[in-house]
Formats: sequence, structure tokens, C-alpha cells
Amino acid sequence: MGEIGLIDEHAGLPTVAIVGRPNVGKSTLINRILGRREAIVEERPGVTRDRKVMRAEWVGVPFAVVDTGGWMLNGSSLDDKVSLQAEQAWQEADVVLFVVDVTIGITDEDREVANRLQARTGPVMVIANKVDGPTRENDIWEFIKLGLGDPWAISALHGRQTGDLLDDVVKRLPNASAGADADRERLERVARGESGDKAVLPEVPSVAIVGRPNVGKSTLFNRLIGEERAVVHDLPGTTRDTVDTVVETDEGPIRFVDTAGMRRKAKITDGTEYYSLVRALQAIDTVDVAVLVLDATEGVTAQDQRLAERVDAAGCPVVILLNKWETLDAEQRQDVTWQVQERLRFMGQSPVLKGSALTGKGVNKLLPALGLAVQAYHRRVPTRELNKVIQAAQAAHPSPAGRVLYATQGASEPPTFTLFANRDIPPTYLRYLERKIREHFSFGNTPLKIRVRRRDA
Repeated sequence: MGEIGLIDEHAGLPTVAIVGRPNVGKSTLINRILGRREAIVEERPGVTRDRKVMRAEWVGVPFAVVDTGGWMLNGSSLDDKVSLQAEQAWQEADVVLFVVDVTIGITDEDREVANRLQARTGPVMVIANKVDGPTRENDIWEFIKLGLGDPWAISALHGRQTGDLLDDVVKRLPNASAGADADRERLERVARGESGDKAVLPEVPSVAIVGRPNVGKSTLFNRLIGEERAVVHDLPGTTRDTVDTVVETDEGPIRFVDTAGMRRKAKITDGTEYYSLVRALQAIDTVDVAVLVLDATEGVTAQDQRLAERVDAAGCPVVILLNKWETLDAEQRQDVTWQVQERLRFMGQSPVLKGSALTGKGVNKLLPALGLAVQAYHRRVPTRELNKVIQAAQAAHPSPAGRVLYATQGASEPPTFTLFANRDIPPTYLRYLERKIREHFSFGNTPLKIRVRRRDA
């Protein structure tokens, strides 16, 4: 795959980690800090599982805030992985906000987290959440027993005391004023159009890793970024939210987005899973390329077909990865290859790669395929050359009705062409012209939009 490395989009920004046991209101506090619904909130434990980093700002001071899953004592193997992600977050953070629930009091898990946080050298703030009114304020002093200083009384849901809390947080951040000045200077350079800022992140191409639950999306995501950012487990539905990371690759910087597994809405009875589906669909609609991960051991299912149709309708190029390929024998491989050709024939231009996200075998072919797809997705072609291609195609095979007089590319992402004709052009002939444009300009699997405008219109 070549050398890859993570690009820290929040480089130079101080980091605040939100930690604690499950269901104490960490994600609600995250949303309050960000001022928008970014983290999925549900009134039951275990909703947040991955470690997610987002940019926040308070009184002109930018910082990175890290949402973590709930730390659990003596949980399942999946719970242990989520807890490990939380521990890594608080070890790397400049400031830790340890969230506890004032309505429940101190639990064994609170005590264990507090014991581990006492080994930190950086500041830790105990946040007594769900203090929704004055009658709860005296209850916070129980948490002094945790040995981490005086607790803060807040209500993340109602915003009570969260402003004062953030005032105190930014005072504890290292080089907070310097970070704000650097961030402001960077934004001013971008506004002036100067090229000195190398990482204008919105221009980094984004790739969504999509598929139904438990096909290996998070394993592939971790393989591509080179670290365990997304929690991987053989339990379907492990990923609850989209997690994205920018990686420096041989093809340039690429933003990889891990999405939650998608299945039919009729089978979704869980509110959290519904919001996960919404986030995944939003990711598909905004990325440059999608990697559709299929479980080769199960073949192309009806659910895979429906998902492929949804991804194809988003208008971005699609690369298909047959995961777990190494576990198939020769006969099974032949059968799966046939299934892809027949059941996904509407995606005939999409490259089909075969490999293993777990071992990395065959994954090295993915980055070059993504690089070509990104280039084609943003490509603009010369108008003069485009019209030569159209005229040559019409000379070789005249249209049975109507003729294209002039053609131009009106947009990219995806490439969109407008054909000016003297009459309506039959759909079959339009597909012929599209194929000629695709072949001549090497658009590969990038979807093309062809519009026809009659001259008299």
C-alpha cells in the first residue's frame, strides 16, 4: 500500500477529552459544547463506542474535543475495547472532563475511573451532570470522595452552568491564546486566498466506507488509517456513528469515513440505529468516493443490492471490495464473481477488488483505485476536445433522430455535460455518446450526468 500516515487536522490545538462510565451524559455535553447535534444521544448505555475528535471553540479559543464510549468495569470483550479507547483518549488529552451522574451518586465504575485518572499529570475536572435545579446542587459534594477536587454542577441537557464550565476549561488549556492567534491567522490567510496554508481541509477528498453490518468496514478503516480508531468486534452494529480521519497516502491526503452498517429501515427498531443510518446516508451524499464492502463468504445479498442502489444514486464513484476473499475456495470465488456481475450489473463501471481487511492482503490495490476515482470525479475536459469526440461519434454512428450541435461541461463532482441538439435525442443514443465520452477522457467508474437542451428551447 506504500507509506501512509495520519494527518492531524487538529494539530496545534489543545485537546479536551470527555470521559466517564456509560449513560452519564457525555454525548449530551459534547453536543452542548459544539452547539449542534453531533454525537448520538440515547437514554441507555453503550451508544457511543468509537473515539471521535471534533473541533470546538469558546470565547475565541479553539480546541479539539474528544467524545469517548463509556468506561465499564468487567464488561464483555466489546466493552473492554470501548474502555481502552476511552483510556487512550484521557492519556493523550490536555484536559479531562470526568462526567458523573448526580442522580445516581458514586458507583464502582466511577471509583475505578477516578483511581486511574489520579495517575495523570494534567488537569482533571469532575463534572456532576444532571443538576437540573437548585435542589440537586448539594448532592454534588459526595463526589469529593473521588479525590479529584471540587466537582462542577451542570446540566448538559439544559445548558445550566455549561458556559461557566467552559470558561474554566479554556483557562486550563496549554497555549490557548497562542492557539487562537494561530487559528485566526490561518483562517485569514485562507480568506485572502494565500497558498501558504498546506492543509485546507475541505479540499481533501473524502472516501466513505459503507456496507451492511458486520462485513468488515471498521477493520478496513483501521487498516487504512494505521491505528485502531474505530472499535472492531464481530458483533453486528458495533459502529454507531461516522468516524473520519485524514491520512497521508501515496495518492495524497485522503479523508476516510467509517460509517455504521446499513440495513432496511423496516428492520430498524432501535432509535440509535436509526440515527446511525441517517448519519451514514449523510456521509454517502457528501463524499467524493464510496467503498462498498461486501462479505465474500455470504455473496451478494438482497440487502447488498439495495444498499448498492442507494450508493449509486448518490452520484459518486464506487469501488467494490469483496472482503474475506482469502477464506473462499476456487468454486466459491467463481460463484461470488458471477453474483457481482449479475446482481450488481447496474454498477458495471465500478472496479471490483478482492482482499482481506483483516490481513491486509489485496488492500494495497484500493488506494490507487481511489486515487483514479477522485481525479475523474473532479475532472474538467476542454470544450474543444469534447466537441471533437461528439462529432466523431456522430459521424461513425449517426443518430436515428436528432443531432448534437454543440456540447459543453457545465460542472464537475460528478462531471455534468450539456448537449445542445436540434431535436430530442433517443435515450439509447445518449448512452452511446456517454460511453464515447467516458472512454476518451478515461472517466472510469465515475457517474456522468448528460443533459440535452433543444436549440429551439
